[in-house]
Amino acid sequence: MRIFITGASGYFGGALTEHLIAAGHTVEALARSDRARDRVSELGATPVAGSLSDTGVLHEAAARSDAVVHAAVDYGDRDMQNVEQPALDALLSGLPDGRPFVYTSTGLVYPDTKGRPVTEDEEVSEQTARQPHKYLGERRVLAATNLATTVVRAGMIYGRGGTTLLQLMIGQARQQGVVTYVGDGANTWSTVHVDDLAALYAAVVTREEGGGIVNAATRTGTAIRDMAEAVATLTGARAVSLPLDEAMKSFGPMALALTSSTPLDPSRAERLYGWKPSGPSVIDEILQGSYAAA
Repeated sequence: MRIFITGASGYFGGALTEHLIAAGHTVEALARSDRARDRVSELGATPVAGSLSDTGVLHEAAARSDAVVHAAVDYGDRDMQNVEQPALDALLSGLPDGRPFVYTSTGLVYPDTKGRPVTEDEEVSEQTARQPHKYLGERRVLAATNLATTVVRAGMIYGRGGTTLLQLMIGQARQQGVVTYVGDGANTWSTVHVDDLAALYAAVVTREEGGGIVNAATRTGTAIRDMAEAVATLTGARAVSLPLDEAMKSFGPMALALTSSTPLDPSRAERLYGWKPSGPSVIDEILQGSYAAA
């Protein structure tokens, strides 16, 4: 298949590009800079010059593709909604009827359920989503009934030394000698190894029928405190609890996210695609894997 990817020069997109090329697909990848162009070329993909704002480029790339994967994600960009919606319109309108379109969402569209597991049928809304622009992106993609659309709601992605939260924890530990968590840190987060997630996408993109919404996470959650203590062990730092009010002063609304717990039920992905995550756990990755090596 000829597959067009956005975000191929990024953390998850790079791993996905490797998996797709290894499976024999031809990959074209959006590249908004010389650095991104060099990165996707190294991966074996053909760079397509442009950014998510270049809707004409997106439309044309989708039109010559057998499938599109939108893997470009920037949760910290407050303007992302205004950028992503026109980009999605261009990609969805360019892709020929019946072809697969895979949208990268996040488990953060779910509200905090305080530890109650959620399936894809859980009620979500723009008001309760912790990433509202991804909720809106999901709606736009799923409305394209002429395509085989799939929305993947992933847990915290880890592995290969990446992911923002763990990198911040490790950086804090090395610079300050402490790594912090909020409250008792007993709340668990759903996680998924970057290579396991890429393997799921590789299965999704070749399926003739869309999967609708699919959760992507291992069945075992990981407590935030356990992550912090693993980082402390790795770096020789101390794991320290912060009261919520103090954490709010330091981290703002992010502090609330660090106390949340919304376990993702991956049964649908397992059933539809035979998906069986096999990567090392996030704790093993920190203590003995890619983070230790880095």
